[in-house]
Amino acid sequence: MLGRGLRVLGQAIRDEPRLFTVGVVGSSLFGLLIIANSYVVGGVVGHVVVPAFASRRAETGTLALVAVLFLGISVLRVASIFGRRLGAGFMQFRLQARYRRAVTRRYLSLPPSWHQTHATGTLLSNANSDVEAAFVPIAPLPFAVGTIVMVFAAVLALFLTDWVLALVGVALFPALFGLNVIYSRYMSPRQIRAQQMRAKVSAVAHESFDGALVVKTMGREEDESRRFAVFVTELRDALISVGRLRGLFDPVMDSLPSVGTLAVLLLGAWRLQTGAISVAELVTVSFLFTVLAFPVRAIGWVVAELPRSVAGWDRVQAVISSTGDLHYGTKNLEKSGESATLAFEHVDFAYGDGPLVLNDVTFTVPAGKTVALVGPTGSGKSTIASLAIRLVDPADGKITIDGEELPSLTEASLARTAALVPQIPFVFDDTVRGNVTLERDGVGEEEAWRALRLAQADRFIEKLPEGLDTAVGERGTSLSGGQRQRITLARALAGRPRLLVLDDATSAVDPRVEAAILGSLRGREAGASILVVAYRRATIALADEVIYLEQGKVVATGTHADLLAGNQGYVDLVTAYEKAEQERVEA
Repeated sequence: MLGRGLRVLGQAIRDEPRLFTVGVVGSSLFGLLIIANSYVVGGVVGHVVVPAFASRRAETGTLALVAVLFLGISVLRVASIFGRRLGAGFMQFRLQARYRRAVTRRYLSLPPSWHQTHATGTLLSNANSDVEAAFVPIAPLPFAVGTIVMVFAAVLALFLTDWVLALVGVALFPALFGLNVIYSRYMSPRQIRAQQMRAKVSAVAHESFDGALVVKTMGREEDESRRFAVFVTELRDALISVGRLRGLFDPVMDSLPSVGTLAVLLLGAWRLQTGAISVAELVTVSFLFTVLAFPVRAIGWVVAELPRSVAGWDRVQAVISSTGDLHYGTKNLEKSGESATLAFEHVDFAYGDGPLVLNDVTFTVPAGKTVALVGPTGSGKSTIASLAIRLVDPADGKITIDGEELPSLTEASLARTAALVPQIPFVFDDTVRGNVTLERDGVGEEEAWRALRLAQADRFIEKLPEGLDTAVGERGTSLSGGQRQRITLARALAGRPRLLVLDDATSAVDPRVEAAILGSLRGREAGASILVVAYRRATIALADEVIYLEQGKVVATGTHADLLAGNQGYVDLVTAYEKAEQERVEA
């Protein structure tokens, strides 16, 4: 564990060498000034205080010189502390910022299939507490390195002063280092366990908060609280275990320098009686051992946090080194204002190592046309929607827009060309304007109102207290489900996509509004080809072509009328949709 911890520290130093150097120089200067201060104190006591007591008088000039010496050392120590803390603090915060950005960028580059296997709370923990834990030892690290410099200088100074007293230091310092190594070995599993439990508590808490409505309406508050309490209790026990070991370690670390000081005083008194050392030398060495306790603790602080640092670093690296990227190409589609042609050619797809969800799927969405995907639950409709805008890549076959395969396009070009409106809308805790424009270049108020009109949302927006500038609350809590869906649709339309993919994106609005939305989208103003996952018969009837799916395969294609006349499975499904819709309306 110590070796792995040192490798983490080494990486941190390579990332921020200048700030580390500033911190180490300041810390080393601080340590050397402690030694110098000890010799000044010893010299003042031996050569000024003792003679002054003997002669019962003190020279004013001598006292002034002593004051100047102490003041000068104090000023230099303040400057060294400033340099040490400035270097260490900036280094720690910059490393945390760097790796938080790295983790979040990695989240954005990883495909949805990766995110589906990782709890949101765990991801939050990776980007927050794990990054923080990885670089906790950075704050005391320059101080610890400066302390090592100070220790070597102190041992050298001790041998130059008196070899007998120096042996005390030679025995004391290795004992301190050894104690830190033993402490790290016992602390390591405890810190790792505590860091793992922090992530688990975060994951469970996020899941509970995210499902608060279900928990409340199902009367599961007490059960959810008990479930949460189990993990909180485990985290508490893990932290108590860490605290107990630290409580045992800290007093021992504090006592060792005091034992060294006592040993120096005993040996020094004997050496003073034999005439081997002077009063000044005895005071110098005793004072040095007294002030060494605090700096030496910095080494303990670093070693104490190494297990937690390694645990956090491993979890951060697990994200950064994750595979499954969607690699983008260099081609751009620059046919703005013209609708796009989408084509699936012999596409297969499976989630992970599971069975094929799609098998040899082939169809085309012609430019300017509306194509409806219809099929029973589990037939692969939403998967096709995700593939169409490249949230995932097929296992086999190819998907093209205007003849260009999706992986060959740049990410920006694909984002400008195609837009997905999911079944479950997501509304940011922002104003209507902010949700629709997303502060995109070229998407101003006029474009926002155009998109809202196409989404049949302009009327209810006009009635809001502050219109476009009305705050909608977290996840749009002040809006109905249908209103949230229309704002989400307007957000996609504001970017003027050439291909619009609707995954049952109007399920929460009534049939009349849905018909009006699809009618406006088919108009020239929208300027997009449309692939729509449809359930309502009225919606399906508006499509230029219908793709009927069963068990991940295209069973039939044609107009709605053609399929009603020639495919019994399609007839049964659409009839079932119609009955379910009628029962919902009557209820």
